[in-house]
Amino acid sequence: MAVRRCGVAVAYVFLHILPELAEHQAVFAEALQTGVAGADMGIYILALAGLVVFYGLERAAKLSLGRARQDRRSDAVGADIFWLHIASFTLYNVLIGYLLFHREEPGVRSLIFYGVAMALHFVTNDFGLREDHQDRYDRIGRWCLAAAVIVGFGLGATVTIPEVGIGFLFAFLAGGVVLNVLKEELPEERESRFLPFILGTAGYSALMLLV
Repeated sequence: MAVRRCGVAVAYVFLHILPELAEHQAVFAEALQTGVAGADMGIYILALAGLVVFYGLERAAKLSLGRARQDRRSDAVGADIFWLHIASFTLYNVLIGYLLFHREEPGVRSLIFYGVAMALHFVTNDFGLREDHQDRYDRIGRWCLAAAVIVGFGLGATVTIPEVGIGFLFAFLAGGVVLNVLKEELPEERESRFLPFILGTAGYSALMLLV
């Protein structure tokens, strides 16, 4: 099941998130008073920043987990890294919830695709965070992340920021989504099954293209 979920999320990244980044070119070019090349650079620098931030958080968590296991203190990440990890993913989920109301492509169809892909993405993130943080995640972390989506949804329904601000948020979030999709939803080689993965990817891609 996890492999099928990752196929859906990977398809969503390549067929929706990356093309949507390109659609923000005109907004960035007008707001920054630069050409298409400059707008492209700004968009992808923000996406790269999102990827780097979440990669740094992942490395900090793995190093902390490695030290804890080496010292035989526990099988979970340290409390300081736990709070940093949960705070960052709380903001990540707030952004996802907010963008439910402020997608580049409006309408019910876009909402369904976005909602399904992100819901499956949340499930795989949940597995990864639980593996790193163990009981602390079950007691505290998961509730923070669940509440964050609701808060983001509420903010999206009541607060509107300028279109260029939406573009900035989406670009940064896109980098984080790409990193987390590849990190959590592509299994290690010894655990991978190509057929379920390709079925999930092809099925979701075909559905997006057909409708």
